[in-house]
Amino acid sequence: MLDVRRLRLLRELARRGTIAAVAEALAFSPSAVSQQLGVLEREAGLPLLERTGRRVRLTPAGQNLVRHADAVLERLEQADADLAEARGGLAGALRIGAFPTATRAIVPAALVALARRHPGLEPMVCETDPAVVAHALRAGDLDVALVHVYDLVPAAREPGLATEPLYGEAMYLAAPAGEPPRATPDPDPAPDGGQAPDERPAPGQDAAADQGAVLRTHADDPWITATPGTLCHAMTVRACRAAGFTPRVRHQVDEFATVLALVAAGQGVAVVPQLGITEPAEPAVRLTRLRMQRRTQLAFRSGAARHPAVAAFGAALRASVPPDLAGSHAAE
Repeated sequence: MLDVRRLRLLRELARRGTIAAVAEALAFSPSAVSQQLGVLEREAGLPLLERTGRRVRLTPAGQNLVRHADAVLERLEQADADLAEARGGLAGALRIGAFPTATRAIVPAALVALARRHPGLEPMVCETDPAVVAHALRAGDLDVALVHVYDLVPAAREPGLATEPLYGEAMYLAAPAGEPPRATPDPDPAPDGGQAPDERPAPGQDAAADQGAVLRTHADDPWITATPGTLCHAMTVRACRAAGFTPRVRHQVDEFATVLALVAAGQGVAVVPQLGITEPAEPAVRLTRLRMQRRTQLAFRSGAARHPAVAAFGAALRASVPPDLAGSHAAE
């Protein structure tokens, strides 16, 4: 009989590529991981791994076994959900991953609602970059997480995970307010006395400007992006390239409040999401709404959608989404 814990190790090896990475993620020693995978091979009765230098590659039999492992682990999640529902009354820890803007703007109200309805549940929030959420969920470090995707950075399907849409938010080009407004085509001109697209918009209420035209007016400016490897960094670079240029990056900062402070100081321009613009907005920054969106999803292990704690947290989140965001979400 194959051991489920060893199947989990094999699946993590298929995702991470090295025994050292699996050991670090699951708090094992590399030798312990190697030993357990060796036992799994003996249980299977044929080679599951091929070693190529420092990396380990799965054999066709190993790859096939990983597909079975995904199905087995999903069924175990469903069984756990059924047992939790049968026990009744939610209690215990719920480990939640969330990125900073959602942690500030959405999660606190959801936690209040969750505590009111399920006082025995103990939510534990950890700020987690969406790029590493998949590994954390599969490893069991998180039970549920908020992740985001951008129109220009679609998320690849992560084996062993499922998602549900929560909300969408507008994206803005942030530039120093002291710069003279630059002419850009306006597909939705403001009526007489209305707000022109280069004036400060009310996030979520202004008409989107021609995205490529807006970005191209800043092709020669210095840019402020998130750090490489993040979805936010990839979003800015891809948006600029789609407009016909590669941004000249001067600063790399992940916190949007700091990004806007640098823009206000004349250090460059940046693309920021609606929830990254705190109220009151930085007066020295001019915001122009773009056509793309950032969409936030709730992620969890496949089979866990019906788990009462996961479902309760999802319901609390949806009830806490501000009205100017709630209507714009879309399924991926």
